[in-house]
Amino acid sequence: MPLVATDEIVGPAARAGLGAGAFNVIQIEHAQAIVAGAQTADAPVILQLSENAVRYHGALAAIGRAVVEVARAARVPVAVHLDHATEPALVREAVGLGFGSVMFDASGLPYDGNVAATAAVVADCHAHGVWVEAELGEVGGKDGVHAPGARTDPAEAAAYVAATGVDALAVAVGTSHAMVVKEAVVDLRLIAALRAAVPVPLVLHGSSGVPEADLTRVVEAGLTKVNIATHLNVAYTRAIRDHLASHPEVVDPRRYVAAARDAVAREVARLLKLVRATAS
Repeated sequence: MPLVATDEIVGPAARAGLGAGAFNVIQIEHAQAIVAGAQTADAPVILQLSENAVRYHGALAAIGRAVVEVARAARVPVAVHLDHATEPALVREAVGLGFGSVMFDASGLPYDGNVAATAAVVADCHAHGVWVEAELGEVGGKDGVHAPGARTDPAEAAAYVAATGVDALAVAVGTSHAMVVKEAVVDLRLIAALRAAVPVPLVLHGSSGVPEADLTRVVEAGLTKVNIATHLNVAYTRAIRDHLASHPEVVDPRRYVAAARDAVAREVARLLKLVRATAS
């Protein structure tokens, strides 16, 4: 199954009322695990590299090319997405590497500045056939900039989409990034109102903090792309700790990282079913 455009996953899911699972990659083992989980679930999946992950690696090229190659080798549809990019130069580099979509985050700017910066990125990406997600309102917990209580206004969201031409919109409905406990209270009524007002697919960031039953409910209410990162990192780290505690003699990182990769694959397969990434 070749690498696919992000809209080939998100578009059909939105039209069918299903979810599209999007999972963040830090190391190549994350990408391998996410694809393995998607293959187990027989569901499409989106691999995401964030600007923070790029900063961790020091550059996009090596990890970006690796993620694209993992996607190309998959037996299910896999898209590759640049997450929370704030620099247009990084967006252009991702497009050049074959990423199918980018999330350009200008939410730290005043509204007019956000619109202008995002519209410019959209025009450039669309010229290369690349899909763009953006953010209006604020999702909590990102670098201390966003207020956890922020909520996206449906009328403003519709106007923002019209002004920028974005292909998907990340909305603030009660989640926060980097949550390690599932205590987020998601506003399902607001999701339904946003779905009625906004003509493009809606995206939920900070989904690791959402109670698992609500992961299904948010999709049923109208969200399509569901981003999950911290939950997988918890599973990854726990598996390494458990393996090293049980095998203190181990020094070969392939053995304990393999355990982490397997743990993440199991979680991805389970989560894809919760977000209704497949009709079965």
